Amino acid sequence: MTKAKERIILGIDPGTLVMGYGIISVSGSKLKLISAGILKIDKSSSHFDRLKDIFHFVVQLIERHHPDELSIEEPFFGKNVQSMLKLGRAQGVAMAAALSHQIPVYGYSPRLIKQSITGKGAASKEQVSAMLQRLLAFEQSPKFLDATDAVGVALCHYFQTNTVLEQSTSKAKKIVGPAKKSGKSYSGWAAFITENPGREKK
Repeated sequence: MTKAKERIILGIDPGTLVMGYGIISVSGSKLKLISAGILKIDKSSSHFDRLKDIFHFVVQLIERHHPDELSIEEPFFGKNVQSMLKLGRAQGVAMAAALSHQIPVYGYSPRLIKQSITGKGAASKEQVSAMLQRLLAFEQSPKFLDATDAVGVALCHYFQTNTVLEQSTSKAKKIVGPAKKSGKSYSGWAAFITENPGREKK
């Protein structure tokens, strides 16, 4: 039997002061958390220095873990235009870091990420973290809680690009990058468990 090729997904939860990252590996139906954490950015730095720090940090993650795809949370619309602009720039430099290494980029809304992981688009961070713990079997800590959003982004991408439905029904929003091969997928947690009975007990 041919061994399934390992697929590495880097998830990013962008921010100008705290950026979360999560890296998962997929081999067949086996999921594994490789690394997760946060980048804390000096508040005293200028906005453009922060963007430079984000770019270099994402490049370091890419060169260390060699992900196949980057999945990033798209900024939600808020009332503060300046905050939205800064967050959009943070997202942009993280995307640029991936594209500079020929890695395709996919974006997802916060609601779709929560829905993919928990089945509820309005789920709390704690609910998302608890579900991720069950699936990826990691120990939670206060510091790690800041990174679970990024792990959720990576897992959302896996679910959305590996659905038992036709590929055309996938809600994955490819931003830019090389064409991606199609394959078996799961539209969310429920579909994954249906195809992999017993995984919810681990």
